[in-house]
Amino acid sequence: MSAGCVRFVLSHAVRTMCIGSPIYWTSASRFTICRVRYNIAAPSWRWSQFSTEGHGAEETAEETPAPKKKKKDPGARNSISSVGRKIPYRQIQVISEAGENLGTMHRADVIRMMDEEGLKLVLLSENKDPPVYRLMSGKQIHEEQMTLREKKKAKAAPVQVKELTFSCGIASHDLSTKLKQAESWLEKKHHVKITLRSGHAPAVNLDTTLEEMVKQMEVIVGFVAKPKVVRDGRAATCILRPPSAKELKEKNKVSEPQSVSSTSKASQSKTSAVTSTETTEGSIQQ
Repeated sequence: MSAGCVRFVLSHAVRTMCIGSPIYWTSASRFTICRVRYNIAAPSWRWSQFSTEGHGAEETAEETPAPKKKKKDPGARNSISSVGRKIPYRQIQVISEAGENLGTMHRADVIRMMDEEGLKLVLLSENKDPPVYRLMSGKQIHEEQMTLREKKKAKAAPVQVKELTFSCGIASHDLSTKLKQAESWLEKKHHVKITLRSGHAPAVNLDTTLEEMVKQMEVIVGFVAKPKVVRDGRAATCILRPPSAKELKEKNKVSEPQSVSSTSKASQSKTSAVTSTETTEGSIQQ
């Protein structure tokens, strides 16, 4: 907008405010009025609703929606503790100390049972109807807390991969030392990557040789990656891990029949030795 148009608009506004009184306009007065009108109008422009300062900024901040909170998994139990005597529900489902389902009970009956048996009440599931609680002793609660703490540590701690490298012509003493080092790492829940190099002379069946070396270990191991040939046949590698509970159970099942058979063989050998001794003594007496 040109300066003449602005001057006309401002002068028209002043005439409207001062109706009935004659005004004589000069160039200086017009300039003064323009400055006064600009000073009055400037704050309104500065604090308009389109401005990012002042009141407009406050309205924008108020209209900004709050960030949504993440929903927690209702099935996850990060901790376990006694709820005391303050049970917020009238009817609850109760599990006994031994794990038996006692059915739906009134909270007054549950409190009386707690007092009589010296037990504590622990919330298991609040999303069911009625909510599920369990009666537990202080020792049971402590053991459950320790188990949950160990699970949390196991999830939080990243798995470390240790590495061992040796050649195919390694001495038996050095090999046993290397395998003992791998066993100590496995006991600390680490993974172990073993690389077997062919050495100066080319070797065949490096994967089979590496597998035979792993079998010499005195602990049960599992494989993340089984032995395989790499580097165009010049090396073989595998990754070991601690055994799972299922693998340990299967290994114990296999070892038990072998121990029983060895025990029976030993007893049979003792019996045969005693029988042969008695037969020899009888022949000598005759």
